[in-house]
Amino acid sequence: MKYITFDEKRPMDLVLLGRIAVDFNPVDYFQPLEDCTTFKKYVGGSPANIAVGVSRHGLKAGFFARVSDDQFGDFVTHFFEKEGIDVSRVRRCEHGEKIGLTFTEILSRDESSILMYRNCIADLQLCPADIDEEYIRNAKAILISGTALAASPSREAALKAVMIAKRVGTRVIFDIDYRPYNWTCDDEISIYYSMVARDADIIMGSREEFDLTERLIQPGRDDWQTAKAWHACGAKIVIIKHGKEGSTAYTNDGESYSIKPFPVNALKSFGGGDGYGSGFLYGLFQGWDMIDCLEFGSAEAAMMVAAHSCSQDLPGTQQVKDFIKECKDKYGEMVARV
Repeated sequence: MKYITFDEKRPMDLVLLGRIAVDFNPVDYFQPLEDCTTFKKYVGGSPANIAVGVSRHGLKAGFFARVSDDQFGDFVTHFFEKEGIDVSRVRRCEHGEKIGLTFTEILSRDESSILMYRNCIADLQLCPADIDEEYIRNAKAILISGTALAASPSREAALKAVMIAKRVGTRVIFDIDYRPYNWTCDDEISIYYSMVARDADIIMGSREEFDLTERLIQPGRDDWQTAKAWHACGAKIVIIKHGKEGSTAYTNDGESYSIKPFPVNALKSFGGGDGYGSGFLYGLFQGWDMIDCLEFGSAEAAMMVAAHSCSQDLPGTQQVKDFIKECKDKYGEMVARV
C-alpha cells in the first residue's frame, strides 16, 4: 500500500529547514576528547546531512538556512553546491553570528559524545522573511528539523514554512532531532514540537524524543498510543526508533513494520540517524513498500556508524544496495527484518 503520494509535477523533491554546521571529528580517536590533537573537518547538522544523503540518491534538494558570513559559511555552501543542493535560500548572517561547531568524542566503538558550540548561532537567525511561498510550492515535501524550533526567529520561520506547506499541498516531514542546546525548559520543547507534529505527514524520532513532544499532552504513552494519537492528527507515517533494538514505522491504516539494525563493525555511535533518514526518504519517494524503505534506511544507518564522517561518507544508491546484498549473503535474507 502507498501511504503517501507526492506531486510529481513539482521540480524540487525535498526542501529542508534547519541547521547547517561544521563537524570536527578526531583522527586520533578511541581516547578522550581532551587527549585528541588532530581533527578532520566536515559539513554537519542533521538536516544538512540528510540533504547530502538524498542528493547522492538522485533527489533534488534545497535548503532554508542561515550560515555565517565567513570562511566556514563559504565551506558549507560550496560543499552543498558540489553535491547539487540548491543554495539559493541559504543566506548569510548580517550581525556576526557564527556557524555551529561540533567536536566529537569517539571513546570506543560503542561510546561517543558530542560537544557543540552554539552561542550567538547562525542557524537560529533564520527568520520568517527568509521563507517564501514559491520555493515551498515548487517542492514535493519539506523537512523541518526540531532544532530549528529552539529559539526565535528560527522557530517562527519554521512555523511559517509549515503553515505555507499545508496550504499549498507540500508534504511536511518532521524530524524531531532533539539537541539540548538553546532550549530553556522541557515545557517549551513540548509546545513547539507538538505544534509541528500536528501538521506533519511523517514524523520521525526516538522514543525519548516523542516523550519530550508529548509531555504536556499525555505523558507516558507507549509506541502504539503515540502512533495512534498522531495519526488522528493527520500523520500518515510515524517512525519510532529504539537505537540498537531497531525501529518501527506505524502507518495510518493501523499496520506496523519493524526493522533491526544491520550488523556492522561500528566506528562511532552517532550519524546513523541521518543515514537512516536519507535512505528511508529516498525509498519513500521511489514508491517502495514500507518495509523496503525501512530496510534501505537501516542499511544506510549501519554504513554511517562505520564511517568517520556524517556527510562526506554518505553512500550512493548502488553502494547501499551492494551493502544489503553482502549482508544477506553473509547473514541470511531476513538479517534486518523482524
